[in-house]
Amino acid sequence: MNRAALISGLGLAGLVVAGTIIWSISDDKGVAAMEEIAGDVALGKAIYDDYCAACHGANLEGQPDWKSPGPDGRLPAPPHDETGHTWHHPDSMLFAYTKLGGSAVMAEQGITFDSGMPGFGDQLSDEEIQAVIAYLKSTWPVPVQKMQAARTAADEKTGG
Repeated sequence: MNRAALISGLGLAGLVVAGTIIWSISDDKGVAAMEEIAGDVALGKAIYDDYCAACHGANLEGQPDWKSPGPDGRLPAPPHDETGHTWHHPDSMLFAYTKLGGSAVMAEQGITFDSGMPGFGDQLSDEEIQAVIAYLKSTWPVPVQKMQAARTAADEKTGG
């Protein structure tokens, strides 16, 4: 399949997913918002495939035994589907972790943590990182999306 067909197919799939998300969470956002989210989801999927799937899995499944440190003392890459803990975090944490990397984010909180998660801020724009997060969220069941949205809203209310 050529890249244009793949992007087109992802766009259509993203539009369907986005429509479902918007309809299930809030049906007052309108067509323009649905198209914007669909574009973000399709772009996010393509970026995920290029930058994230090697560690987090093509199907967001993570690495085996992701809850137990490996021989190097680092935790393996967790799944980003609903079986992992990604959805437990507000958008601000997901964004910072992706942009700065795990060790840097934890250091900002005064915690020394040897994370295997590199920062992608020098490779991806803020918009591209947000698109990856939109893609991840689009794959979660609606109840999980709602719980994560509530955590994001609470985080935004308290200023993160």
